[in-house]
Amino acid sequence: ALFSGLSEAVQGFSALPCAKYEIEAIQSLYPQAHNMLLNQTFTADNVHQHINQAAYSILHIASHGQFNADLENTFILTYDDKLTMNRLERLISLTTVQDKPVELLTLSACETAVGDDRAALGLAGVALKAGVKSALASLWKVDDEATPAVVIEFYRQLQNPATSKAKALQHAQLQILTDEQYVRYRHPYYWSAFLLIGNWF
Repeated sequence: ALFSGLSEAVQGFSALPCAKYEIEAIQSLYPQAHNMLLNQTFTADNVHQHINQAAYSILHIASHGQFNADLENTFILTYDDKLTMNRLERLISLTTVQDKPVELLTLSACETAVGDDRAALGLAGVALKAGVKSALASLWKVDDEATPAVVIEFYRQLQNPATSKAKALQHAQLQILTDEQYVRYRHPYYWSAFLLIGNWF
């Protein structure tokens, strides 16, 4: 697994303080099989280099994302640059060419699944087109504190080999609805933005 993201404010975008907690909590579930790119190390070049050097079944990005009809304004923010739709597609294509397709791409960011008639599933759709088997993304600007609750629980559920990705997301959302520790996140705004696209298994 490659876990990456931004918690610091860069390039005029606000800080995402919970992104660091989210990434560190998820990587603790994969103690023997992960790499992490956070803040200064989360650059477009570093992501490219890591994907070139290893076969990752999970790519996780916690950052700002934006989808726009103008492809130049569609991107995932890195520390020093922006991963545009074209760059994301080229990166993902590397894994397919090397015959090591990514099983799951998680875009834990704002509006990453929003699209229009040019790309109905937004950045997540681009990832699927490039060869990712499944993508987890959000349909609207998600809450920085609530997002880790959903996403961490999703990965915790995935630890069970008998649980499909779709069931893992369902269980995570139900956990937010029913567990007392998440009572302040029970409104659908906090948990229902997340959807799984592609292979549900």
